Amino acid sequence: MLGLKWSARRSSALLVKQPRRESFWRRLSPPQLFVGSFLLLILLGTLGLKTLPGLYTGAPLSWLDALFTATSAVCVTGLIVVDTATYFTVWGQAFILLLIQLGGLGIITFTTVLIVALGRRLSLRQQALAASAVEAAPHVDYRQLARDVVRFTFLIEAAGALLLYLGFLPELGWRGAFWPAVFHAISAFCNAGFSTFSDSLVGFRTNPVVLPVIMVLIVVGGLGFLTLEELYLWRRSIRERRRFRLSLHSRLVLTTTVLLLGVGWVFFVFFEWKATLAALPLPAKLLNGLFMSVTARTAGFNTIDYGAATEQTNFLTILLMFVGGSPGSMAGGIKTTTIALLVLLAISRLRGQEVPSCWSRSVPHEVVQRAVGLFVVAVAVLMLGSFVLTATEIEHGVTAPGSFLKYLFEAYSAFGTVGLSMGVTPSLSTTGRWIIILLMFIGRVGPLTFAAALTIRRHRTRQFRYAYEDVVVG
Repeated sequence: MLGLKWSARRSSALLVKQPRRESFWRRLSPPQLFVGSFLLLILLGTLGLKTLPGLYTGAPLSWLDALFTATSAVCVTGLIVVDTATYFTVWGQAFILLLIQLGGLGIITFTTVLIVALGRRLSLRQQALAASAVEAAPHVDYRQLARDVVRFTFLIEAAGALLLYLGFLPELGWRGAFWPAVFHAISAFCNAGFSTFSDSLVGFRTNPVVLPVIMVLIVVGGLGFLTLEELYLWRRSIRERRRFRLSLHSRLVLTTTVLLLGVGWVFFVFFEWKATLAALPLPAKLLNGLFMSVTARTAGFNTIDYGAATEQTNFLTILLMFVGGSPGSMAGGIKTTTIALLVLLAISRLRGQEVPSCWSRSVPHEVVQRAVGLFVVAVAVLMLGSFVLTATEIEHGVTAPGSFLKYLFEAYSAFGTVGLSMGVTPSLSTTGRWIIILLMFIGRVGPLTFAAALTIRRHRTRQFRYAYEDVVVG
């Protein structure tokens, strides 16, 4: 009898399912996976820069400088502590270019493309990562978008390399023009700003082919793949004679981009007419003014010495670097849609409207709140980063009186993943380099995504709120 009872208890115990402990991989949230993919790539890049042979023309980089260079490449920034043109061999430049390409496209994009290509079904978390960019345009298939991301990238970069080869050909010859054309095509489309020339593109400031091609690559790379996909579908709909409507997202991206480029162009030409552009003929002045407007928001190539530019130019450059490119693109910053939504919010409040609207469409409240939150967090990160960076360099005796603008410029350039500098990057202290590394990383993954990745996931059975109470504002 006792044996039967013991057997029954054992059978019932076996029937009770023991709670399975989630693996570390499954406990990671989508923001943590996204941030972790960039961290892993940066670490692999750092190890590669320290261990792979044949990358340097002289002594290899220190661990900190290798981490700085890998972060700048993966985060497609372009800030450098050593001259890429002279410090690295062709193999070293190729390794940096590989990090730029992987960082520009993102590990998640490559993973999604491979899974779809193999015919396997995406998990719910993978779908959340792949489809997060197309919430604003539900008519876009995220699987097709993932394929087109890689297809668009390689087609645009190949076309850009061919045109740049023709532009470099007269000065560099048919053999010497090949590698700079390939390197700058990828670097420009990925908005990285790395160059195989010690003076960036200053030597080509009057070239009628190189600068326009670089500008087109930068702008296209900064629009975002969702907007590029919609433009592709819109162009195909015209050919097939069917109706297609661009989403509000893409309309805001295109409109804001054109306005920022136009306003920056006018002011840069005006501010630098008798300064860094004084020695150029009229067509070159207009071309370089437009180039400054294009590169300030996303890329980091330069045709002037920003250390010799006027303070008005440098301050306007800081503002444009803060805005950056568009969501889902290679660029950093708070993004064009964020600044557009803030402007629409201000206009709606002045008109007494509760909901911001544009082109007969209203913007959801949670999207506006996300834009406000992003703006506040970005400003807080930049204020803290600029303050600590300046204080650190003063403590180490690096900063001279009146150098605050240079370090403010450096901090905004790092956060916006732009790569422009007033010449202080190589002289940064150890602490200053760590600050710039952190700003580059936060700017690439996004401050809200970075904050979400640091948040510990909590399981809550119910949500609640406290009672409302008014606060005087203004």
